[in-house]
Amino acid sequence: MIPGKQNTFGGDMKWKADLYTEKHDFVYDYGSALIDLLNPQQGEHILDLGCGTGQLTQEIHKRCGSVVGIDSSAEMIHSAKESFPEIDFQIADATDFHFKIPFDAIFSNAVLHWVIDAESAIRCMHQNLVNRGRIVLEFGGKGNVSTIISQINHTLEDFNYPPKAVNEQWFFPSISEYTTLLEDNGFDVLLANQFDRPTELASNATGILDWLNMFAAGFFIGVAESDVTEIMKTIQDRLKPTLLKNGKWYADYKRIRIVAKKQ
Repeated sequence: MIPGKQNTFGGDMKWKADLYTEKHDFVYDYGSALIDLLNPQQGEHILDLGCGTGQLTQEIHKRCGSVVGIDSSAEMIHSAKESFPEIDFQIADATDFHFKIPFDAIFSNAVLHWVIDAESAIRCMHQNLVNRGRIVLEFGGKGNVSTIISQINHTLEDFNYPPKAVNEQWFFPSISEYTTLLEDNGFDVLLANQFDRPTELASNATGILDWLNMFAAGFFIGVAESDVTEIMKTIQDRLKPTLLKNGKWYADYKRIRIVAKKQ
């Protein structure tokens, strides 16, 4: 979930749990429909992979009674434990987690585009599922936030900083890329689609600034602290013609949604 070349959804940066909860609740609001697709049943044992602050984990817990939430961010896990002490939350890496009791299903919302080593994460999911156990995933796909990324890079160049390649921070695969990885690693893909989902941001005044601070800090590693605020404001100003609509900011999200079963 965090920028960098690590294979984790935590990386070296610190997630801002308060900012995430206060201004980026759209992440778990959109995840509610994904829980309906998961359709948790009483008695099932389910993993929430990249649980963040735990709101969706709690919703799964209400339906099945047995859920574990993992995230590599200690700050996120601390917040989740404080909010939902009845749920088992653990710090763990998306590419290296192991449980003695396998899961009936693994759920993941808005996480796997942070995992650069996608194949290791897929293998790990496979190893931690019961036979014919299912995965229900949604994450950024090919072209996700391309308008924002392009403007970040152009503005960095204008301020005499080298642009950052998107793959240094995120992995936005095509459907064929990701489903091939799943099939090559022991999954039968039951559903796979990609769709545009322009996503309204929380603050009309500072929507892009908040988004950059929460999700795109990796682009500003090596940028002088005195320049960061001006660069971010310039990016927001330049994005107004395309992403500010009727006084509301929207991020140009493209999502992949997948359901698959372990062979």
